[in-house]
Amino acid sequence: MTLLWMNLFLVFGLVLLARVLAVEVHTNTDVLFKPNKLFIMIALLSIAAVSGLRTNIGDTYFYMHSFEVNTFTWELVQEQKDIGFGILQMVLQSFSSDPQILIITTAVITNTLIMIVLYKYSRMLELSIYVYITGGLFLITMNGIRQTLAAAIAFTAIKFLIEGGFKRYAIVIMFASLFHQSALILLPVYFFVQAKAFSKATIALLGVAVLLAAGFEQFSSILFSAIEDTQYGEYKDFAEGGANLLRVAVESVPLFVAYLGRHKLREIMPNSDVIINMALIGFVFMVIATQNWIFARFSIYFSLYQLILISWIIPLFHQRDKKFVYLAIIVCYFAYYFYENVMTLNIQYESNYLIW
Repeated sequence: MTLLWMNLFLVFGLVLLARVLAVEVHTNTDVLFKPNKLFIMIALLSIAAVSGLRTNIGDTYFYMHSFEVNTFTWELVQEQKDIGFGILQMVLQSFSSDPQILIITTAVITNTLIMIVLYKYSRMLELSIYVYITGGLFLITMNGIRQTLAAAIAFTAIKFLIEGGFKRYAIVIMFASLFHQSALILLPVYFFVQAKAFSKATIALLGVAVLLAAGFEQFSSILFSAIEDTQYGEYKDFAEGGANLLRVAVESVPLFVAYLGRHKLREIMPNSDVIINMALIGFVFMVIATQNWIFARFSIYFSLYQLILISWIIPLFHQRDKKFVYLAIIVCYFAYYFYENVMTLNIQYESNYLIW
């Protein structure tokens, strides 16, 4: 865990410094200040190294073992559940049989894509990255390699989601689904998130989530009957309990603040409706996941948008309160990070290269 703490402090410090030393960027209509790319690159290097050089956490061992014992040929790839991930492994095996190459490659791609999107859309990049780590998403990328890789690819379609362009959006999502088919859920989502945030439709969605959580046994029996012949049919026997209520509460706070300041948020962040709606869907999945953790896997695609949303929360407050709110976010997420990773999960980081 020591390396994870060191990574947190180093990355936050570097990205904060990158914003302090922001570079002037002139556009046709305005002058913008973008975080210094050099420090962002160093921070990304730290994140990718810690993630990519691990040998444990979640299902890392099983991915490494599979890479080591299997010879990925076209025949084997065609038998894979997600052909894109099979092709990636086949290509990597042509360079090295060391399974660490798979872990570091997926870590670099996943974290680079996420960082690129956050760099472009976050108001306070260091806050987004800080919450990315302390909120648990960074750890999740080490636990569900295929799905978080798919989520990172899908996250790059945010431009088409905001500006409109279903065909281009669909192409990105279809490509992401080659690495994890669950990404296809994002196709119908495109039409829903175009609605005004906190409208009657979105409030109704929250109501449905509460009802589904309350009547989970009936809902789950219908759902798992529908997917029993797919690659996800095995999840009906999944019995690892529900999501922690504290995690659900953590997901709800940025949305609650966004609701209170929704009018001002639309003024300073014109694309806020799409961002809020995506974060809201992630929260809905987390509510349902209180009954069965497997539904939290779907929230991965949407929780990334909450990283953008939380970076726009600070400007909603009065000037005299901004520093307090900023520090409150830092302290609260730090406490949550300690609670989840030390007290609850007792994460032990292992690496053959990074030894501390």
